[in-house]
This record gives sequence, C-alpha cells and structure tokens, in this order.
Amino acid sequence: MDTGILYVAIVLSGTIILFVSDRIRIDLVAVLAALSRAWLGVITPKDAISGFASNAVVAIASVMILGYGLERTGVTSRLASILVRYAGTSEKRVTTAVSATVGFLSSFMNNVGAAALFLPATRRIAKQTRIPVSRLMMPMGFAAILGGTVTMIGSAPMILLNDLLRQGNAEPFSLFAVTPVGLSLLFAGIALFAFAGDRILPRKIAEGSDHTVADIWGINKTIRACSIPPSSLLVGKTREEAFPKDLYDLDLLAVRKGDDITVAPSRWTRFEAGQELACIGPEEGFSRFIDDSGCVLLQEENTFLEILNSGGYGFAELVIRPNSSLIGKSPREIMFRKQFLLEPIVHQHGNEETRADFSDTKLSAGDIIVAFGSWDSLRLLAGHRDLLLITPPEGVSMRYEKGRLAVVIFAASLALGMTGIPLSLALLTGVAAMILTGVLTIDEAYHAIDWKIVILLAGLIPLGIAMEKSGAAALLAGALTGAFGGEHPVFLLCAVALLATGLSLVISNAAATVLLVPLVMLTGISTGVDPRALALLVAICTQNSFILPTHQVNVLLMEPGGYRTSDYLKAGGVMTVVFIAIAVTLIYAMIQVQG
Repeated sequence: MDTGILYVAIVLSGTIILFVSDRIRIDLVAVLAALSRAWLGVITPKDAISGFASNAVVAIASVMILGYGLERTGVTSRLASILVRYAGTSEKRVTTAVSATVGFLSSFMNNVGAAALFLPATRRIAKQTRIPVSRLMMPMGFAAILGGTVTMIGSAPMILLNDLLRQGNAEPFSLFAVTPVGLSLLFAGIALFAFAGDRILPRKIAEGSDHTVADIWGINKTIRACSIPPSSLLVGKTREEAFPKDLYDLDLLAVRKGDDITVAPSRWTRFEAGQELACIGPEEGFSRFIDDSGCVLLQEENTFLEILNSGGYGFAELVIRPNSSLIGKSPREIMFRKQFLLEPIVHQHGNEETRADFSDTKLSAGDIIVAFGSWDSLRLLAGHRDLLLITPPEGVSMRYEKGRLAVVIFAASLALGMTGIPLSLALLTGVAAMILTGVLTIDEAYHAIDWKIVILLAGLIPLGIAMEKSGAAALLAGALTGAFGGEHPVFLLCAVALLATGLSLVISNAAATVLLVPLVMLTGISTGVDPRALALLVAICTQNSFILPTHQVNVLLMEPGGYRTSDYLKAGGVMTVVFIAIAVTLIYAMIQVQG
C-alpha cells in the first residue's frame, strides 16, 4: 500500500474514533486531523488551511447571520404566531402546518436554528390544543432536517457539495437544482406523520394552555420584597446557609444595597443589614421566611419592586445545546448564576420537571431551564455556544420595523446567488447590507455565527483533498466499481444511499459528505453513472439521520419531546426507508433525463 494512503487511513480512522467517542470536541478533532495530514506530508500546508477561506465556510456563516436577521426583526416569530392563531385543534392540521412552515424555513437557514425557533411555539400549540407535545416535536424536527435538502444552502452538506465539485473541476449545482428531490422528501415526511402518526409516534400527556413564559411554566410572577434589619438572623450568613429553596419554595431573584442591584446572587453572597431581597414564590412560604429570618416586609410601592417590575427584567426559556460544554455538569459546577447572571427557576429533563433546588442535577442536551434576569443579560446569550435562548426575552424591543427590509435583503442575496455569482459573495453581501441598514449590529452578526460548526467544516474540507491526492479515493472507488460496475445503476445508487446514511449516523453529516463525494465521483466516472448525480445523492442522504437521535435537531428535541431512542428507531426507521426510496428513485430519474 502507498505510504500516503496508509497515512490517510490512519488519520481517518483516528478521526472517526474521536468523532464517535466524543472525548474531544468535534471542531478540535477536525482541526487536528487537518494538521496531521499536513505534518505527514499528505497535503501541503496551504491545503491544510484552505477550508478557512472556502466558499462553503463563508456561505454557511453568512446563512447563520441572515437567518438571525430574520429572527431579530420578528419575521420568524410572526410566522409562529400565525400558526398558533390559525392552525386549529386538529392534530393532522396542526402537524402539517407546523412541519411545512419549519421545513420551508430550514430550506434557507440552519435547520437546528429553525427547529429551535419553533420549539416554544410548538409547546404553546400543544398546550392550547391539548395535543401531546410528543406528537408534534418529532414531526417538526424531521421537517427541519428534510428542509435542508430543498435548496443548495439548506444544510452544511449541500453547501459543501458545490465546493467539493469545484475541487474536482465539476460544474456546481444551481441554488434550486435539488428542489424537486427535496420538496418530494419534505412532502413525504409531512404526509407520513399526518396520516400514520397515530401508529408510529409515542403519546405523552398534554398539559394545560397558557401564553407567556411565566404562564406556560406556572410561575408565580408576584415579586415580594423584604429588608434585612441589624437584628435579622440572616446577617453574616451566605445565601447557601440562610436561604434553602426547598424549605420555603422561594427563589431569590435579586439583592439591593443602596443603588446597586445584584440579580441572581451567587451562593457565596453574604447578607448584610440594610440589604433588600426580592423573591418569588407562594405567599405562605414568603410569610414563613419573614417570620423565621426576622426580615421586614416591604410595601408594593417600594422602589426596588418598581425597578424589577419596570420591564427591564423577566423570564426566558433556555435550552442546553447539542454538544454543549455544560452537558454532564451541574449548575453548581458551572456556577450558573455567576456565569450567566440569571436565576434558574425551573429545570425540565424530558417529562420530568423540577422546581425544587436542582443545583446538583447533571444537565443533558435538550434540557430546558427557565430563568429570571435582566434583558441585557439575556441578550448576551444570542448565539451562545452552550445555551440557546428559545424565546425572545419578554419586553425586548424587537426590530419589527426592519422585518420587510430583512426579508428583501435575504431574498436579494438568494437572487444574486442564482445569477452565477459565487454563493459566498452573494450571501456575504446580504450580511453587509443587513448591518449597514441597521437590521443587525456588527456584534449581533458575530454572535449569530456558530463558530463550532464553522471550524468543524474548515477542518474537514482538507479531508477531501487528502483523499484525492493520496489515491485513497481512487482505491475505494475501484472497490465500488468492482462490486457494482456490471450491475444496474439502481444498485449503485442504493449502495451509495445506504453508505451515506450509515456513515452520517456515526460521524457528522458534513464529515460524511467530505469523505464520500470524491469517492463516488471517481466511481461514477468508472461505471458510466453521472458523477454529479452520485455526489448529489451523497449530500442528500447524509441528511437521512432519523433512525438514531444523533443529528443535532434530534438531540435538541429529544428531552423536550420526552423521547427515547426506541421512539426514533420506530418512527425514524420508517422515515429512513421512505427517504432512501424517494431519493434513489428521483436521482435515477434525473440521470435518465440527462442521459
């Protein structure tokens, strides 16, 4: 075996093992893999860092910013509100409306972002219609994934595909070249759950109906305050020593001393005479706290209460992102209050909701935390790598007046991309336009980018170069050609679809795309099957991540929907079969038409 191929095999094997084991963050794994190939001499140093200047990486970052522009101007929340108002109470109608809207949005923006935007709306609809949330979350999430196949900017594999085609001196696909296949897949997914959802979806108990974040979670919004006199038993004690949540069922929101207000005081905060405390919880619990501590009740017209009720503070829902660094750690370990300046009120893990002290509870991907804080603190969470803010903070001034402008800029960017201008240039021009017109600030644009994904893709792109330069792609393509060279093209298409699907379940869909596209293009040349069609099939089928909760969208919704792996095996198994059947059929038809 050639030395270059051996080096590529060793680095590739190590990369896959690290991806699957999740012991090192996947973006760091991708960078280390690129550096390893450069140091081993498989690729040049220039090739190793070429991903950071690639069209795909710039395009993906730009799509994230443009999508956030639509969110920041209220465009997406208005769509959600319309659904809440007009979807009705029929499960089929609600499922179809939610899935179609999310699928459409994820055709043009990050599919995890589209699912996250509709997570609170889906929960509200479930409460208002009394449809179990488990009947809505999975169809919505699958639609977000399927929407990524509708356009060439709908997902990372689609954007990467055109970059990989250019590397192989092949003609890239136009923006809507994949739309007939993607729409067919999206419609099939919507129809599957609309007509067979009763048989393949789990049923959980629906909850009551409410509207605001505090109402949805049944939080007693009455803020009560007291002052600490010199004779109080609290003087000299820390929050942890003197304010056990389980004893009074109270949440300490803020402490005031003079003009200084500390929201979400840490457990080390030491109480002093003259301080004022603001709490929420049952009146009976607050009364017992006053009696036990010797504090003095403050009247409702107190300035402290007026400040907290003035509109600059409130409740918001946060979700632990997939691959977050907080996973497996407790709020105490990460010093939640000190790090985020937020007071955690409620923790939900699947269907298990905790209002007692959950400081030592280990956090999981998809867990929801309802917290209280200032709007300024909550705004800082936009684009945070660990926590996803899924509801705009109550009282935050959205730039609704810029909504139409945001839509126009987004549409103009797409139109530019259809004229033959490189997609990265077209979308980046749209980003600049949003910033210059005040749709977004430059800081918001930076916050909107999920840098983990950007670094991951930049590190993976050299993998395709190494596969080609070392001859590894040619070697594997020869094996595929030998196995399917004399068979009907449908057998090769099925093999490629299964290979892409299986690989995307154990490594990221972007990594699977980078690995397989050079391979199938060489196979296509050898077998006489259109190489571009095979490459497109790979990018489509690496989105076929339904059978296991490994896709980021599935990870995000698993806990809020109360799902188990067996639920994905059942519903996702059916979706996987339907997906492969449609994708292979339509790609084969495309080959026949072009032939």
